[in-house]
Amino acid sequence: MYAIVEIAGQQFKVSKDQKVYVHRLASEEGSKVSFDKVLLLDDSGNITLGAPAVEGASVEAKVLQHLKGDKVIVFKKKRRKGYKKKNGHRQSFTQILIEGIVAAAAKKKATKKEVEVEVTEATKEVKPKAKATRKPKTEE
Repeated sequence: MYAIVEIAGQQFKVSKDQKVYVHRLASEEGSKVSFDKVLLLDDSGNITLGAPAVEGASVEAKVLQHLKGDKVIVFKKKRRKGYKKKNGHRQSFTQILIEGIVAAAAKKKATKKEVEVEVTEATKEVKPKAKATRKPKTEE
């Protein structure tokens, strides 16, 4: 069983007992988090596709640790102009452990209700009048 879930603005394919590095979350280490925006759910070949998310489905996870990624160096240079700029940053990540995927509890039954609408004068369609057309100018 796996799911495609949106976590902190990014989409991840996750399954049970998988460790994932995501952008920094505001929760503390050791706490449990739940992600409700499940976009796709696969239960041994039975695929449920959300529009945009699967209702009632969620992914349960535990925050393992907060850490920083490798340093990324940004170097800008314009040749023959004496312009050099060195910058860099380290992205903050959170490592989470997927503890379980909860599918929708009950699927909705597709029932169609036919609604009869009475036709009144207000709901009748009014056709626009024909527009006047110009006659082409002729040379005299």
